[in-house]
Amino acid sequence: MRKITIIGGGQSGLQLGLGLLKNGHQVRIVQNRTAEDIAAGKVMSSQCMFHTAVQNERDLGIDFWSDTCPPVEGINFMVPAPDGSGNKAIDWAGRLEDNAYSVDQRVKIPAWMAEFERLGGTMVIKDASISDLELYSREDDLVIVASGKGEIGQLFQRDAEKSPYEKPMRALALTYVTGMTPRPEHSAVCFNLIPGVGEYFVFPALTVSGPCEIMVFEGVPGGPMDCWGDVKSPEQHLETSKKILDTFLPWEAERCRNIELTDDNGILAGRFPPTVRHPVATLPSGRKVLGLGDAVCLNDPITGQGSNNASKAAAVYLKRILAHGDRAFDEVWMQGTFDAYWDYAQWVVNWTNMMLMPPPPFVLEIMGTACVEPRLAHRMANGFDDPRDFFPWFADPDAASAYLSELKAA
Repeated sequence: MRKITIIGGGQSGLQLGLGLLKNGHQVRIVQNRTAEDIAAGKVMSSQCMFHTAVQNERDLGIDFWSDTCPPVEGINFMVPAPDGSGNKAIDWAGRLEDNAYSVDQRVKIPAWMAEFERLGGTMVIKDASISDLELYSREDDLVIVASGKGEIGQLFQRDAEKSPYEKPMRALALTYVTGMTPRPEHSAVCFNLIPGVGEYFVFPALTVSGPCEIMVFEGVPGGPMDCWGDVKSPEQHLETSKKILDTFLPWEAERCRNIELTDDNGILAGRFPPTVRHPVATLPSGRKVLGLGDAVCLNDPITGQGSNNASKAAAVYLKRILAHGDRAFDEVWMQGTFDAYWDYAQWVVNWTNMMLMPPPPFVLEIMGTACVEPRLAHRMANGFDDPRDFFPWFADPDAASAYLSELKAA
């Protein structure tokens, strides 16, 4: 039995902690909010999780919601016509081979915390400090940091080679609502790209009060969707959400004539730079701790990969810990564990960072071709589960041209 402490009880920290408990290890999780605080607090993310990430939870017996959470059955991609007519220049949809699901973390995290303690894990509610890390690293075989906030998060240095942006690339906002008119064909992440303005996507989810829709706004800094700074109340937040749709996306506005907030805490606004950090941090004593999830790989939400990345990172770390036996968790092992995750995550980071820039002509050609080529729409929709499938054809104009030619020839 190994003794392991995890700082941070979000998607990655709790999923890893539960997996370790189920495999006979002694686990302590340290986080700064009780289950009651989380359940009664503000929403934290949009967390649409695709098949592989959901399967990681099922494999651990901690998917408690797929039977009650409204499914996401596809991806619908739209671009407004540039002439201001209110029509769509691009509109395609692809079905997912397996449903995706979004469970409000105010629902998920408290339930997982209860399961963690039921299984014999130790839950410590406090703001962990560097001195706490020193204590935990003396007591335990391994300390993992799955929280990127506060002084602990600053232990992990930014990796400039993997982090092309030094400042936030989008002004972000979430709006959890009820009363939205469903998409008629099948449920989907409805992703709208407004060139020069930003992105809006929306999908069904499960929140504290039941089924809902989550509206996600990504505004280009300084543009008309970068408009959340003066919003002072939940009512203003909802009105601002509706105003953006009325202005830029009339087909989405039409679905929202009767929407209401799920609750006053069903809103969020902010911004952050997407950042990859070096995964091993050195404490003042010289002991090493390992970063996990958003603490070391924080993506913009534009591709909806945050919780998926967290789940996949936790799965990689769990496998590596279990395979390591009784050997010491030294710096070489820590770096190798992150590298095993980065072997996958690098493609997600590259794709996400691409989407934050104006789309080049070959990407617009891909998107336009998907309107008339169902095989391409299907492949792009299912790439959200495994973005490695987007490379090289979504990142290189020559590869894109060759792939589109193959599709047309077939």
